[in-house]
Amino acid sequence: MNGLGETRQLDTATRILDAAEALFVEHGFEATSMRMITQRAEVNLAAVNYHFGSKDALFQGVFTRRLTPLTQLAVQNLDRLEAAAQGEPVSVERIMRAFMDAALDIAHDPKRGGVIFVRLLSRTFIEAHPVLRESLPWHYEELVARYAKATAKALPELDAIELQWRLNFAFSAIFNAFAGNNILRLFVIDPVVNARDPRLIATYLVPFVVAGLTAPVTAKGAGSSF
Repeated sequence: MNGLGETRQLDTATRILDAAEALFVEHGFEATSMRMITQRAEVNLAAVNYHFGSKDALFQGVFTRRLTPLTQLAVQNLDRLEAAAQGEPVSVERIMRAFMDAALDIAHDPKRGGVIFVRLLSRTFIEAHPVLRESLPWHYEELVARYAKATAKALPELDAIELQWRLNFAFSAIFNAFAGNNILRLFVIDPVVNARDPRLIATYLVPFVVAGLTAPVTAKGAGSSF
């Protein structure tokens, strides 16, 4: 195949991925039909099947092209902090900012997905689509291990179980916030919260998450009192 043919195929695949990415954000995975994707991408169903084979494979393809840059940025940010710390613990605030700075870099770079991908990623974690449950750990294994290890070093007073609970809550809050969800709209007619501005979200989210991670150690046996 000549270069022109390869470019056209690449352009078609990219259009399909871009269309699917936007539609998954707008409607979710289950509500997005192949017909919607083909109409948005201006291609026929045969083109989607040729490049991806199935809706599940297309969904994974949307993430594969975006996850690597996010993971690399987040790990590189942490690498720099740990190198500067020269063996000393990095503060929890700086650890959380390292991760969110990576997300913000992606959110402000349309070539790497921009805010659309950040919201899609967040929405996917919240909705926990089965098609990604097996593939996501492979993409995130190093990222999760590095951030968990750095947080454990910063909070030596926490045992492994409590640390995992806190990280679970922390990243749940982060992904939910970046998904653009404004829970206050359920209770307040005109809330002032702007859940669509990633940088504003990070400004208020970092101290909230840090406060939860660094809260006093839970009393032993407290769980039995509920």
